[in-house]
Amino acid sequence: MRHIAVFALLTACALADDSHYSFSRSVGSGYGTSYSVIGEGRIKAVRVWEIYSNYIYGFQLRYSDSGWAPVVGYVSGEPQELELFEGERIIQVSGKYTHYIQSLIFVTSNGRSLHVGEASGHSFNMYPTHPDAELRFLSGSVSGPPTSIQAHWAIFYTEITDN
Repeated sequence: MRHIAVFALLTACALADDSHYSFSRSVGSGYGTSYSVIGEGRIKAVRVWEIYSNYIYGFQLRYSDSGWAPVVGYVSGEPQELELFEGERIIQVSGKYTHYIQSLIFVTSNGRSLHVGEASGHSFNMYPTHPDAELRFLSGSVSGPPTSIQAHWAIFYTEITDN
């Protein structure tokens, strides 16, 4: 069911004549089972596990309204974590890939970053097409560890209510 929702969202974004929504090209082998990391609210933190300083073993996002999303891949040892400040947003996802995702770099609007994994393989750099957009969710494939990743970007709107 989640795959249908992601497909519908991607189709709506592709058909909309609005540059506030975009998605980056998927990178990696794409072998394995599909995943989507989706939550309510803004992304507030990122956790990443690596195996033997070699490749990404797993990762997890925390959303402001729904807590930690399920882990993509595996958990092993201590994760490296980036906790975002109030108003800070993820504006770039970069790294390296071969069959697996070798490294991940998350860059924030405050210029802070989280670097995890081995710096070998093919480079990728994902960012939104609109300057006010931010990372909203990630998708890709896993075969144990993540084998591909794709970033989805949008402007985060908050409801304004009159009291």
